[in-house]
Amino acid sequence: MRITRTRTSAADHRIAVHRHDQWCDLSDVPGYAHTTRISDLLGDTASRELTGALDRHAGALCPVQPALDLAATVVDPGADIWGAGLNYRRHSEDLESEQPRSGPGSYLRPAGCLIGNGDHIELPRQSRRVTAEAELGLVIKTTCKNVERTDWRDVVSGVTAVLDMTAEDVIRENPRHIPWAKGFDTFCSVGPVLVTLDEFSDDDLAALRIATVRNGETIAAATPADMKFGLDRLVEYFSAGRTLEAGTVICTGTPGAAVVNAGDTVQADVQDVGTLTHPVRQQAAARQEARSPAVHGEGG
Repeated sequence: MRITRTRTSAADHRIAVHRHDQWCDLSDVPGYAHTTRISDLLGDTASRELTGALDRHAGALCPVQPALDLAATVVDPGADIWGAGLNYRRHSEDLESEQPRSGPGSYLRPAGCLIGNGDHIELPRQSRRVTAEAELGLVIKTTCKNVERTDWRDVVSGVTAVLDMTAEDVIRENPRHIPWAKGFDTFCSVGPVLVTLDEFSDDDLAALRIATVRNGETIAAATPADMKFGLDRLVEYFSAGRTLEAGTVICTGTPGAAVVNAGDTVQADVQDVGTLTHPVRQQAAARQEARSPAVHGEGG
């Protein structure tokens, strides 16, 4: 099954689901008229109930064709977005950094940086070198904690594409600024589709091609088989000692970054999952300049 969130207006987002080779508006499915959170559809019981309803009413549902190139983010409001850093050797070499040994670099990013597919990425004036990074995202389906590596599929609903942005000059000065460097407005896109895990075997997942594309040119590409820490280890790592709620997204790292400038178009392309496409522009002037830790000191 595939799930997306359509945009009928700037403020109105509706859920669409794909089954039996057609998309339908979730609000047309009996019992789901008021469902607005994708995470409410992801648990084992909820997923079975939804697929059952879709099967029973398939003949009565009018097909729709969502505009995936303009889809809103699949992340529910308030959901956590965890990121794994330096999980591919190529990206570690890009940053001239040694890959972590006991676990991936990690950060938690604010939900306020999310944009929908097709929206502009805005380059902040606080950075002179911004990079775009394609990633595979895992979406958690049930509240969990201390997940064993062998049980990772039991808590993951599915996968999605991620475009992760970084003020790279900031973290080159001091890696402690990673959350600050990744939290600017428009610095994260997740979607346009969530594809449930039942569509992929472990071998299928390991072979998915993840590509960072700038202006039509593939800057870097790799598969999860090239990760230092695999999907199972990432779920174990991020759930260790902390509770992950349904809808949490784990961004699994990038095969490589593309430096972007105003006027560029950047894409995150994940084979058999989806493509995110974003034009890039300079951030409009603000009333008050924010203070950059890279320029004004490191802090404690």
